[in-house]
Amino acid sequence: MTYKNILNTTLITMTPTQEDGLEPPHIVVLDGGFSTQLSCHVGHVIDGDPLWSARFLHTHPNEVVNTHLDFLRAGAHLIITNTYQASVGGFVEHLDMTPEQSYDLIMRAVDLAKQARTLYLEEYEDYIQNDLIPLVVGAVGPYGAHLHDGSEYDGSYADTTSVQTMREWHRPRIQALVEAGVDLLALETIPCQEEAEMLCDLLREYPNIKAWLSFSCKDNQSIAHGECFQKVAKKCWEANPEQLVAVGVNCCAPSSVSNLLKGINDDRPHAPIPLIVYPSSGEKYNPQIGWIDRDKCEPVEVFIQEWLDLGVRYVGGCCRTYAADVSRIRNQVHCWRDRWRFQHRYQANTSPQN
Repeated sequence: MTYKNILNTTLITMTPTQEDGLEPPHIVVLDGGFSTQLSCHVGHVIDGDPLWSARFLHTHPNEVVNTHLDFLRAGAHLIITNTYQASVGGFVEHLDMTPEQSYDLIMRAVDLAKQARTLYLEEYEDYIQNDLIPLVVGAVGPYGAHLHDGSEYDGSYADTTSVQTMREWHRPRIQALVEAGVDLLALETIPCQEEAEMLCDLLREYPNIKAWLSFSCKDNQSIAHGECFQKVAKKCWEANPEQLVAVGVNCCAPSSVSNLLKGINDDRPHAPIPLIVYPSSGEKYNPQIGWIDRDKCEPVEVFIQEWLDLGVRYVGGCCRTYAADVSRIRNQVHCWRDRWRFQHRYQANTSPQN
């Protein structure tokens, strides 16, 4: 079997299907907060930079590779490229690059992730044969991220920016990621309905690629711009079910997740929408002093089994979650699958037919 076929098989296997029988559904473990883990490798302040961690694609490529490796060693089934805040225009403005060089740097991010995957497979070649080959997922952050004003957390730019402007900004970065050979796209931290719908439509220009779509939310009911999360999520899923593998939320407080998701599939019992969740630690960011209130946050892993009970099938972490958190998340996934198996076999053995 060729490496490409192995990857295709991996993607199929990692896509949750109808859950019948006595085997628990497959759960995909994502990585954690890239800039958070990257900070363990570089002696630089990352938060507050207009390019955020994407600057390190240019200045510290080896550390980018090592950050991806951390997550793979921690048990992530996939790694997300360091391109959340990468854009052609951003690199032109802040790295003094040409548009061509900027495009190439986005592609370079995919190469760095692939390098990490290769190193991981070589390092664990005696153990990887019966496991899944990790996927490389291209991070596609929202239009608001490049504005460097926090508007990806309120979606206010949707009131003043045309859908066409957002489309033309997204297209080259998506093109670069696809051209570089990502296995999947992460359309993430999307704060507004218009941008989400546009991305689902833009995805059709790349018919051979699949993606997940995750929203930035302001509370336990609404996405950041104010629209109802469940209504928007369902509408986007129905707009492109052929290419979307999951919808959900990221970079929100873990305590908000369950209320956002409860009941979303009540009207789809036989064809539930696969759900994805990768929240932040719950800490708050103060521009003057940095991240605060960690001591007031419950660890992400304490919520995992509850989310899986609600139908989440892709789970990981976002800002302020480290590789160690990914290991704890994966452990909770294993515990949940063991519990699922025990409960379903017990029910089968005690049913009236038996």
